[in-house]
Amino acid sequence: MSSSERTSYDVVKRGLDGLVAVVGLVVCSPVLATIALLVAAKLGRPVLFVQDRPGLHGRVFKLYKFRTMKNVDVESGLVSDGQRLTPFGKALRTTSLDELPTLVNVLKGDMSMVGPRPLLVRYLSRYSPEQARRHEVRPGITGLAQANGRNALTWDEKFILDVQYVDSRGFSVDASILRDTASALVRRDGINADGQATMNEFLGRASTLPEDRSAE
Repeated sequence: MSSSERTSYDVVKRGLDGLVAVVGLVVCSPVLATIALLVAAKLGRPVLFVQDRPGLHGRVFKLYKFRTMKNVDVESGLVSDGQRLTPFGKALRTTSLDELPTLVNVLKGDMSMVGPRPLLVRYLSRYSPEQARRHEVRPGITGLAQANGRNALTWDEKFILDVQYVDSRGFSVDASILRDTASALVRRDGINADGQATMNEFLGRASTLPEDRSAE
């Protein structure tokens, strides 16, 4: 697909994203309400996890997800991600039900159904010029990296797949990513990085420190 064809597809894709988001929010409204009540009862308030993330061209937006962790409580020993992630929160993550509120971001135009996952704002200054190309398209609820290993991949592997998507995006590519993501969810592949409750922080070339809520 040529550059002009990809640009034309982006316009069509935006319309499809909006339609899918509306239908998804309506159909899933009972599930959304039930999960919200369960999160409030089991994890407390607020029900939603809200965080700034960079989107298209690095513009920052508010990402919405259901909370999967308890609040930090030093006295109770709830400090690290692993300590704060409850069985209920883990179940939300492994089924990706925590992502349902992100459909609001898709409806608003902050995100797409398919694209590179939106990461943390502080990572913007750490990308190489090639890695930063992931922001040439809207970030997605799922992407090529999520369909091919998710958090089991290294950061370099993820970014290679992100840029590969930028250069190859199209209807057939998006359809295959959605299919492979559904398959990965059924198998529960790559939910966490090895030995971590979430994913290691991206520090540039030396990404070894534990992340703070990056996978929320």
